[in-house]
This record gives sequence, C-alpha cells and structure tokens, in this order.
Amino acid sequence: GKRGEEGGGWVQPGGSLRLSCAASGFTFSDYAMGWFRQAPGKERVFVAYISRSGGILYYADSVKGRFTVSRDNAENTVSLQMNSLKPEDKAVYYCATRSDPNGSVGFRVSDYNPWGQGTQVTVSE
Repeated sequence: GKRGEEGGGWVQPGGSLRLSCAASGFTFSDYAMGWFRQAPGKERVFVAYISRSGGILYYADSVKGRFTVSRDNAENTVSLQMNSLKPEDKAVYYCATRSDPNGSVGFRVSDYNPWGQGTQVTVSE
C-alpha cells in the first residue's frame, strides 16, 4: 500500500495548514491511522490518532485544542487540520497506518507500518 502526504509548507506563527494523506493498495477503513512528526535532530513523535471509523481520536498534549484529525473512508484519505501554529510545530509530518488492524490505540512509532514519505511544515516569521 501507498501513503502520500500533501499540504505542508511555510506559515507564520498563528497561521493554519491542512495536511492530507491519500492511501491506496489496502482496505483503508480496516485500519486506524496516525500522524507523527519529527523535528530536526529529534525523534519522531506521536501527534494524533484516529480509529477506523473516526469515532476515537487522541492527540499529543502539545497539539490538543489546536490540531484536528479526520478521515474520509470513501475517499481513502486522512487529514490533519493545524491551527494556531507555533514555531515549535516545525517538523516533517508523517501519516502512518496502524499495523495491527485489531490493535489498541497506538502512540508509538513501532505501532505503525507502513509510513508516508513525510511533508515539511515550517512556522516562522
């Protein structure tokens, strides 16, 4: 299966971006999805989780109240709406598939496979 992120770019602090990830090659609605990010020189960390139906959502504390994850199972896409962006949100953002379709909520990098190629988000003046 393939995953491809789109929507990254540069934005000023306080601005918004919407990331999208299009999946193909597998039954999208059978799998939960996650968003992670990796800042320069740092480990890849959890950002958001969405269950197969979209009814269960989890967010990292650092983005709670600012980011919203959603999915469209008819279109095989998962999105991340990012508002009130801060310079510390700068990172490469990745979408990923929960590797175990029957697994519990995943917060670890090892809970997901495969991964998209990532999209850069830069927040600065």
